[in-house]
Amino acid sequence: MPNDPVTARSTEESRPVLDDAHLGDIRGALGTIKRNELPPRRAWTKRLAALAAIMGPGLIVMVGDNDAGGVSTYAQAGQNYGTSVMWVLVLLVIVLMVSQEMVVRLGAVTGVGHGRLIKERFGALWAGFSVVDLVILNFATLMTEFIGVGFALSYFGVSPYISVPLSAAGLIAMTVSGSFQRWERAMYVLVVSNLAVFPLALMAHPTARPILAGTLVPGVAGGFNSTSVLFLIAVVGTTVAPWQLFFQQSNIVDKRITPRWINYERADTFIGAIFTNMSAAAIMVVGAFALYHSSFRGHFVNALDTIRAVRNQIGPVAGDFFAIVLLDASLLGAAAVTLSISYAIGDSFGTKHSLHRSWREAKAFYGTFAAIVALAAGLVLIPRAPLGIITEAVQALAGVLLPSAIIFLLMLCNDREVLGPWVNPRWLNALASVIVAALVGLSLILMITTMFPWINVTLIAETIAGILVLVLLGLGAGSLRKTKTRVPKASAEDRARWTMPPLALLERPHWSPGRRTIMYLLRGYLLLAVALLAVKTAQLGFGH
Repeated sequence: MPNDPVTARSTEESRPVLDDAHLGDIRGALGTIKRNELPPRRAWTKRLAALAAIMGPGLIVMVGDNDAGGVSTYAQAGQNYGTSVMWVLVLLVIVLMVSQEMVVRLGAVTGVGHGRLIKERFGALWAGFSVVDLVILNFATLMTEFIGVGFALSYFGVSPYISVPLSAAGLIAMTVSGSFQRWERAMYVLVVSNLAVFPLALMAHPTARPILAGTLVPGVAGGFNSTSVLFLIAVVGTTVAPWQLFFQQSNIVDKRITPRWINYERADTFIGAIFTNMSAAAIMVVGAFALYHSSFRGHFVNALDTIRAVRNQIGPVAGDFFAIVLLDASLLGAAAVTLSISYAIGDSFGTKHSLHRSWREAKAFYGTFAAIVALAAGLVLIPRAPLGIITEAVQALAGVLLPSAIIFLLMLCNDREVLGPWVNPRWLNALASVIVAALVGLSLILMITTMFPWINVTLIAETIAGILVLVLLGLGAGSLRKTKTRVPKASAEDRARWTMPPLALLERPHWSPGRRTIMYLLRGYLLLAVALLAVKTAQLGFGH
């Protein structure tokens, strides 16, 4: 049977990849690993060398998520709420690790991208729904990246009509080089440049007590209301975004990482998660200690005004550093977000989609990348666009759409036809279910407070939390009643060699009436949540 993890084993030579450029040596920015090389078991120097070669997909996706929207949102958090919302970042480290670890296994074991798996396992309707969501959200996110480029270089006196087109051209040139290794090295330069955020935080002269209080005690300065809830969703959306799932899975496949290297890619991902949340905390610290106790509190407009405010409060060097951090974040985010769209489209249509290929070999892949970058760069140059509100709305939209993305991720990671011995353990499913419930709860609070702004937000939050707890307990009890299916245990060697058989050979999963109903309800809920988010954003745009 295909779902037997021992007997239904596909060798790495027969991995069901959609592009044969996804087979071969691992060529990373910091080293190369031969195709048939085994992980070192004893010497730490060799282990570190292997980790250096493997690292990239996890670190880049995590640091890339601290993009222009992230810098703006975290700075606004500190400027408007001080250190009171830093506790959210602690929770989001766990969310990042859980969600992206599942992506690591999917990428390494299956050899195909996220969109392709959804299409093959759940049908074209759901794949189209997921990929269309991704394209819309990513395109809007890409616009925020070029908004960030324009703001950062405007601070140094460069017109957006010069900086944005030049940045777009640079991103295209960097990506169409025809070498995965060169692309990853360019991304590493941007990752290292992100370290400038830490000396910037020290320039704000932070103190430990308010940071610890904000990290350990949940709350929001000024209390919970529809505006602060919208902002918390924006923080969630900018820290854990749906594009990360698509990007990292495809990037792992493109880098040719196989199951034998999963532990190294997990380490890459966890290191990236910790680093990106430390960077986010540093930006919040700048806003909190430089602006929260000043006349700038509660008057966030956009990232450029924040840079100028930081310059006014703690000096021109800090202003310069902030502008550099914003520029770096914008370029890194733009490269990763756009590539995730190109990967997803290549996966969906079965075209060649690898950074190992030249322009001539993958014109559709690189052409899609170039067209999306050029269009987004052109749209942000439209005069008088409400750029600050667009940035916050995009992050909130990511938070609203995230639950559906994680639900599909969970279903794929429990599909024994796809992952065999690599399926989720029960404890991970329980933790992921709590995460999904929390994300849905935040979206529900946003919907209710938008429709009824006078309502008691605390009471609503407690009511929704209680309902979700009961639902989770019910699901848990139902799961325990099910007869446990005994699956032969695979040895460590078997797990390291097991890869997904060709997609055409897999049995399609059975959708019960209950699961189908839940998925259609989820789709309707998402459409309503997006509509209400648009209403709330319009209210903010008109000053209500």
